[in-house]
Amino acid sequence: MKDKDKGHTSSEDIDLNILGILSENSRENFNQIAIKLGNSPVTIKKHIEELEQKGIIKGYGVQIDFEKLGYDIIATIEVTVSKSKIIEVETDIAENPNVFGVYDITGDYDALVFARFKTRTELSEMIKKLHASPYVERTNTHLILNVIKEGSSFVDLLEKEKSSK
Repeated sequence: MKDKDKGHTSSEDIDLNILGILSENSRENFNQIAIKLGNSPVTIKKHIEELEQKGIIKGYGVQIDFEKLGYDIIATIEVTVSKSKIIEVETDIAENPNVFGVYDITGDYDALVFARFKTRTELSEMIKKLHASPYVERTNTHLILNVIKEGSSFVDLLEKEKSSK
């Protein structure tokens, strides 16, 4: 995005464009990004390092098809916790390697947990362990039947934001 008055791309625009490129393919290197954005590799490297230092870029990874690895049971678990122990319980839940999301929520429950399992037995064991906690008052478990959308696109989010201006 060129700044019409100054004739250059703003630092924020460069950052957002870099994030868009990396969100689609985190394996892009400085040179490839520089070519796409019309900047020098040194500029791109500087921006990426700043984004990492600020914690905006938290890491780089791959998208894994968990179902192909046998983790085809996905559950959401609503949890009600004794009020003074919410963070403690959520932190304990988050340590379970099957869990891929723990959220504080509003409403009838205090936390929402997303987890993947290979077997119903693994899910059952986790639920029983939750109920064994003296601070968990109740749970409500839902099994995911079909995944329609998983994850989000930073590029689509940027496009939506740009179009609403």
